Amino acid sequence: MRPHDEGLQRSRHGQLNRIAFTLALLLVANCGSFQHPGDDPQATLHAYARALDQGHADEAYGYLSDDARRGISLEAFRRTVKDDPEGVAEIGRSLERATAPALVTATVTSASGQELHLVLEKGQWRVDASTIDLYAQDTPRHAILGFVRAIERQRYDLVLRYVPDAHRAGLDATKLRAAWGGRDKDEIAQVVAALKHALPAATIEETGARAAMQYGAGAIQLVREGGLWKIENFD
Repeated sequence: MRPHDEGLQRSRHGQLNRIAFTLALLLVANCGSFQHPGDDPQATLHAYARALDQGHADEAYGYLSDDARRGISLEAFRRTVKDDPEGVAEIGRSLERATAPALVTATVTSASGQELHLVLEKGQWRVDASTIDLYAQDTPRHAILGFVRAIERQRYDLVLRYVPDAHRAGLDATKLRAAWGGRDKDEIAQVVAALKHALPAATIEETGARAAMQYGAGAIQLVREGGLWKIENFD
């Protein structure tokens, strides 16, 4: 079951292309797909920006990371540049105007699906502050990891953080413990095991303020409230 936004219509095809295009751009900036020896992140970003500004789709696509290319094909990238040349050129020009130094980051994923975020500072990799929060809700993946960790540790007070406001009425840690640690214990254990098994390689689909991840024979659905991702349903 995939989440959807009711207002999303096919007539917004151009806007969706722009979103996909921007996501691919962010992957270039953050993942550092260096195509030419000696290029630093800033040089790569400017080369990519110039290619966009000049409408050179194939050259710009060559700067995308492997992850970005998996998200948008060369043909789709070319169509985006062709269908909205002015918008693409403006993106390129805005990048050329960027004055802040590029931030180089990396994400290492453990066998359990736990993510470790690193930042390159003065030639050395440092652990990013976001890694410290074991119950983060800034991304769907972090929310699922924190949700699973809270259940495993029987921290039902923390599990409540992941419950959307619409489902919080009359719910507290004691009731969750009685249900998930009691009569539904075996079922919840199966869900947790399936989530842990799926997380390392799972693809999480995001659509606006909603996200979903397939696991086993079911799917876990999330919703973003006040900037925090919460678990809306799992089946």
